[in-house]
Amino acid sequence: MSKLLRRLRFDISYLFGSTPWDSGITPPELYDFMAAHPAGRALDIGCGTGTNIITLANAGWQTQGFDFAPRAVNLAKQKIKKAGVQAAAFIDDATEMKNVSPPFDLALDLGCFHGIEQKADYLTQLTRILAPGGFWLLYGFFKPAADPAAPGLADSDLDLIQHHGLTLVSRKDGWDKRERPSAWFLWQAGS
Repeated sequence: MSKLLRRLRFDISYLFGSTPWDSGITPPELYDFMAAHPAGRALDIGCGTGTNIITLANAGWQTQGFDFAPRAVNLAKQKIKKAGVQAAAFIDDATEMKNVSPPFDLALDLGCFHGIEQKADYLTQLTRILAPGGFWLLYGFFKPAADPAAPGLADSDLDLIQHHGLTLVSRKDGWDKRERPSAWFLWQAGS
């Protein structure tokens, strides 16, 4: 599916409130990360309506987030303003990150990477914007074995991540709301 069609599909989902991936709840894994690491600069990749941008900003992080769905970004800007925090949300593409000003101590991705076709382009941009020793907190579900063309993570994606110079710090496997195998990963850039 072309980027334009994907953007339109997501924008329509936000228009009609059909966004099960955007729960409005910050996951405990992000709170655990923040408790174990000093505040710094954070980027929420695929920020949706900005829930985690606000959580990070409230915890003292200098936070930016982007999404490729304009409607999501507009909602995020409204939520940020209402929350009264210093943070930014803008439109960008995770495979290009043209509007991102590095470096970041944390890049957060809750379900963006696993749906991207050009994963190598995403990882090139990710490693460009991470500070030396910076972290990538990633959540994603796995492809079903019976449908390798479906969205999701595959073992080859995990190999590709390591090929881009990121080291796996931790992995916590589980299941998503649709009973698909999923995992939380914490990766770290080289120093």
